[in-house]
Amino acid sequence: MNRRLFLAGASGLLAAGYLPSLIPAIAKENAAVTPLAKPHSEWKALLPAASYNVLFEEATERAGTSPLNNEKRAGTYICAACFLPLFDSATKFESGTGWPSFFNYLPASLGMKKDFKLIWPRTEYHCARCGGHQGHVFDDGPKPTGLRYCNNGVALRFIPKEEKLPELRT
Repeated sequence: MNRRLFLAGASGLLAAGYLPSLIPAIAKENAAVTPLAKPHSEWKALLPAASYNVLFEEATERAGTSPLNNEKRAGTYICAACFLPLFDSATKFESGTGWPSFFNYLPASLGMKKDFKLIWPRTEYHCARCGGHQGHVFDDGPKPTGLRYCNNGVALRFIPKEEKLPELRT
């Protein structure tokens, strides 16, 4: 058996055993949030290509490209797809990674799952409402949590404190 065949088989087993359907798993973890079941074709029509690719194809934007890296105002970061509030600006910090980073998230806003795409397991997080991929969480953040929620900027929208949050998308 060659290496490529072995890795392909191992990837298939990991996918079958460790990557169950995402929305039901997130919904179970966050009972306060009603899942939004919308076909990917509808999201693709609503979102810019870069946002769609990150949120629903689990791509990653290039580090240092998000204007949200420099956002310092008070406000709320919401899911770019369904507009669910995910992070308060008070939890944002400069991580030096090139992506917007937060040390905590708003209650019932995120769902977690293990990601084996880089062979070793990482914790991936998604919007609890639409299932859109946001980023990964690491244990090298500041106090009080010690966590770093490393987010793709194109998966978020920033709403300044003085503006009203938009209605959730249906």
